[in-house]
Order: sequence, then structure tokens, then C-alpha cells
Amino acid sequence: MVSPQQPIGSPFGYRSSASEVVADQDLTDTVAVVTGGYSGIGTETVRALAASGARVFVGARRPDVAQDVLGEFAGDIVVLPLDLAAPASIAEFSVALKQQATMVHRLINNAAVMACPLSRDTRGYESQFATNHLGHFGLTAELWPLLVVAGGARVVTLSSSGHARNGLDLDDVNFERRDYDKWVAYGQAKSANALFALQLDKLGAPMNVRAFAVDPGAIQTPLQRHLTMEEQIGYGWYDEDGNLNPLFKTTEQGASTTVWCATSPLLEGQGGVYCANCEVAAPWQDGDPPYVGVHPHVRDEETAASLWALSEQMTGGGFS
Repeated sequence: MVSPQQPIGSPFGYRSSASEVVADQDLTDTVAVVTGGYSGIGTETVRALAASGARVFVGARRPDVAQDVLGEFAGDIVVLPLDLAAPASIAEFSVALKQQATMVHRLINNAAVMACPLSRDTRGYESQFATNHLGHFGLTAELWPLLVVAGGARVVTLSSSGHARNGLDLDDVNFERRDYDKWVAYGQAKSANALFALQLDKLGAPMNVRAFAVDPGAIQTPLQRHLTMEEQIGYGWYDEDGNLNPLFKTTEQGASTTVWCATSPLLEGQGGVYCANCEVAAPWQDGDPPYVGVHPHVRDEETAASLWALSEQMTGGGFS
């Protein structure tokens, strides 16, 4: 059964760092997979997990860059090529991983694109939905046997407060009949990430695989590369002098909720929840700020099941 979407009394919070939330954890003899673990908060996720003893496999679209970034990190880190927008690459990554690991204890679906101009993958699928959701859906399906055999595995999928902008149009996820809007596409993809975790947990809980969705918070990372400085000033992320909004988190703070969901003993026996600031987020209610808490459309189990069926159809695969 999906756990209640209510705070559970975590000792960590908004400014906690990834290293702090995992400080008392010994992850020796465990395997973690992190997509996009060589940029932004993915880098700090890898650093924290590896420093705590996990063997970390990093899926990287630019493996040479990943090797340069991660090469001096402490711990056992393996970089493998992975392009989430290319099904063949996902399959090749899975084969390569299975040659080196017999189980996966933590799968961190971290990689993402945000607010990019309209582009499509080789199947004609809109890139934000294809990369952020379908790519991770396909990867999780490929690695499912390794998650099940691990016993107590966790799948952490990064959503965003951007889910609050809008939900999904399941009849036109690829913007074939409506005008493309980069933020509507992002909101749709991030809503899909949260709904994926909701449905995955329902299916995985009987096999002791639990799933979580994460809002990492506002962090300045390469994720913003498609936005001009003028746009970011307009959103209040920077002031007119180019100073970053002090409410933004550092990258290590931004990675903390991911690492907390992947490792915290407080979440034993729980799953299917949306988390933020190292805590199970409170449901959004009328009168709350628009980008605080978790909105009801990503807690709808019927929508989650419909998205799952559509995702199987679009990827041509499923979970066995």
C-alpha cells in the first residue's frame, strides 16, 4: 500500500547536505546506479554514496567528461555510456552493468533536461518527456531483475516543484496537436516522474522494492543552460546585478533529499511518496504558495496507472 503523503519527522531539512544525511550510513557491499551523475546535483549524489562505501555506476551521455569530473572522487565509481533518449543505449548500458553487478540496491533516476526548445528523439517523441520520463521508465524496466534480487532496493526519481505548473495531457504527450511550450512540457515531464514513482511503488512493494519521487529544490546547475540570464532575472533567480537568489541551495544541499530517500532508515517500509527538503512533503492546499508541497494531480492513482500503460506502449517494453 502506498504510504501516507505526510511528513514523518525527519531530523534533516532545507539546508542539510548530502554528506550529512548519509554520515551514519555504511553502504559497503551495495550497488547504486545514478543517471547524469557527473553534473550538478548528480555529482554530489555520487560523491556522497561512494564516500559511504557504495559501488556507484554512473550513466553518462558524455562519458569522457564524466571520467574527468569523477576521476578524483573517493570510492568505487564506474562510468558507463548512457543516452536516455536512445533505447539502444539504455539496452547497452544495462548489458554492461549486468556484466559487473548481480544486483542494484539503489537506482537514482537523476538526469534531466529542462525548458529546451522543441526537439524530438528518433521515435518522434518530445525530448523532455522522452528523456526525463520514458528514458528512466525504460532503464528501470531493464534493471528490474537486479532491483528485485537485491532485497529492499529503492528507486529514487527526481521530479521538481515544476510539477505544480501543470499535469499531463495523456492524449498528446508529444505536442503533436497543441502548440509547444517549453515550461508546459517540463511540467508534464516532472509530473510524469512523480506519477511513475507512485505506480512503481505499488507494483514493487510486494517484491520489497520501494520508490520515491524527489523535489531537490532550487539550485543553479547546468540544467538551466537553455535559459537566458534575462529570463532567469525575470523569474527572480538572479537580481539585476547578477547575484543569485539567496534562497537557492548549493549543489550538495540540492542532492540531500535524493540521498536521504535512497538511504534513510526512517523510510523503511514506506514508499510511493513525494519528498522535499529531506522530508515527506505535505500535500499542497488552496492558499499555499504555488510551488510548495505536492499537488493532487501527481497523487492520482488512476492517472499513474494510465501513464504506466502509455509508457509501456511507447517504449514497447514492461516490467517482468
